[in-house]
Amino acid sequence: MNIIYAAEKPSIAKLLSNYTQCRVEPDEIEVTENPDETGSFCIGWQFENYVLSPSGEIVSDKLELVD
Repeated sequence: MNIIYAAEKPSIAKLLSNYTQCRVEPDEIEVTENPDETGSFCIGWQFENYVLSPSGEIVSDKLELVD
């Protein structure tokens, strides 16, 4: 299990690069604490938003249309 030990932008940018298969520089992302989960972070990159869990998993945080 990968554990994120700090909100270090270089580490988060590297994880996001692996997830998106694109090079992401630390100064290109905005990182904030996720109020929904302790140890989790919200990541803003370009026009996309992602959530980083305490285990190191990144998922897209896209809005979904509901019927």
